[in-house]
Amino acid sequence: MAKNKEEKTNVMRVLEQKKIAYTAHTYPHEEGMAVDGVTVAKSMGFDPAIVFKTLVARGASKQYYVFDVPVAENLDLKKAAKAVGEKSIEMIHQKELLPLTGYVHGGCSPVGMKKLFPTVFHETAENLETMIVSAGKIGYQVELAPRDLAALVRAKFADIIVAVSYTHLTLPTTSRV
Repeated sequence: MAKNKEEKTNVMRVLEQKKIAYTAHTYPHEEGMAVDGVTVAKSMGFDPAIVFKTLVARGASKQYYVFDVPVAENLDLKKAAKAVGEKSIEMIHQKELLPLTGYVHGGCSPVGMKKLFPTVFHETAENLETMIVSAGKIGYQVELAPRDLAALVRAKFADIIVAVSYTHLTLPTTSRV
């Protein structure tokens, strides 16, 4: 969609330095205000299944981990813990995000954090031609090959999202008159 060659984020600079091909995208937003990922995907004209959000969690060992999941999905903490070999994990508090990663909520990217943390992408990314992640600033995204991104951040792929459970759904019944 819209390319913004005037302003480059640190994520874009890292990708260029590592010679990783990407396409920059922007989306409308209020300055400093995070927008939910599904809205971001739709505003850019993309299927939410290829737009990924970056989540940061802490394991029982106090080690930090990065998880990237499609924006319409939720991280399954038990599956995520299993994927990284932890007994359990919990999401970090929003106030911890900036000091730990260098990114604000809504602009967190797996690329260019202050430290490279163990990273896991949801397994659906492995079969995509391209995926979209934050470019490290609200309003900016980058689209690139999942394998290139995974190699850069040393990520692995695993099933880490909450499975849809149909056992709790109630189906409408027909009544006879």
